[in-house]
Amino acid sequence: MTRRKQVALAAALVAAALLAFCAYVIVEPDALLRTEFARQRHEAKLSKDVREVAGHRWVYAYRDAKTADAPTIVLVHGLAGSKENFYKVALSFGGKYRLVIPDLPGWGESQRLPRESYGYLAQSERLAAFIRNVSPKRPVVLVGHSMGGGIAALVAAEHPELVSRVALIDAAGVRFHDNAFGKEVVAGRNPYAVHDRASLDRFMATVFHREDARPWMPWPADKAYIARRTHDAAFEQQVLDAIGRGDERFLPGLEAARIDQPALLLWCRQDAVVDPSALGLYAERIPQAMSVLLDDCGHMSIMERPEDVAAAIDQLIQTGRPR
Repeated sequence: MTRRKQVALAAALVAAALLAFCAYVIVEPDALLRTEFARQRHEAKLSKDVREVAGHRWVYAYRDAKTADAPTIVLVHGLAGSKENFYKVALSFGGKYRLVIPDLPGWGESQRLPRESYGYLAQSERLAAFIRNVSPKRPVVLVGHSMGGGIAALVAAEHPELVSRVALIDAAGVRFHDNAFGKEVVAGRNPYAVHDRASLDRFMATVFHREDARPWMPWPADKAYIARRTHDAAFEQQVLDAIGRGDERFLPGLEAARIDQPALLLWCRQDAVVDPSALGLYAERIPQAMSVLLDDCGHMSIMERPEDVAAAIDQLIQTGRPR
């Protein structure tokens, strides 16, 4: 075979493979999301594993540290979120710490069971069991974002032996100043609801302040994401009612007064979900906490300002008093 024919054959094979992949993505658009998440996980040098804990199958990303005695950081996502929300923060840490980033039960790839509660209290007990499982001999640095911040506050207060330091990032669980998001939740609606492209764009505009930080979601990836969120609509509403309107809605803030570990409170000034006034309310209950208020970012500080979030957590670890 001549050189020209070899080149032509190679080009034809590449084109055929590309067409086959495009056809597969059109039929299975969720594959595009999985591929992108896998790319981000690889970039952050994270691996993925599964554990059975507290009656649920947990799927989590992890990365071992360069040194065996490095602290373990457990990073916990918020409502309608997943472990992938923390991948940029993980990338910023490099190999300095051991990282464990779970999908909370009910969310992402972790297991959801019928007739189970997935509010603050139930999830905090599950998370405590998970921490015992992944770090049985040493307490961890526990980082929670949004709903995950409320859950982390409860774990730090109720199970201090498991948590050496705690970081609450844009955390829910206190009665912050009224905003449009909060009024919708109290009225029994889900401001996060996604069921078409317009509601997807509205959701992104709510949680992200900077447009250039929003995840790029072209067709057909948007189709897959919309389908997933539509499928989860009833579950999202159930959890939102529990943490936003139910008896537990302010429990994290009340219990936060029992947190005596070194702590970090980090918010973004333009947070349209959990108003920045929440930082001051948590600070009143955790007077030893270091407070950080970032500018030019919204509710998703962990994706809009990941380097600054990682730097603040690093400062907490390096300067916090030892337990």
